[in-house]
Amino acid sequence: MNEFQPIQDKDGWWKDITSGAINCSDKNRYEKYMKIYHADLEEEKKKIALQNDVSELKSEMSDIKALLLTLVQDKK
Repeated sequence: MNEFQPIQDKDGWWKDITSGAINCSDKNRYEKYMKIYHADLEEEKKKIALQNDVSELKSEMSDIKALLLTLVQDKK
């Protein structure tokens, strides 16, 4: 038998005491929560991709700088 306990300060959210699962009795509230959750995940993916791009550009700039220094030294 499942026993549900309301979650404090979260209207419409319940905790299943036997399994520990969190349930929402309001479908609209759940869908809103999931939409925000997925938007946050996408934002985090974008940040990680941007960080990777910046790191790659820094590495490429270092390579270009090294090549330019080699060219200048060869001309001397």
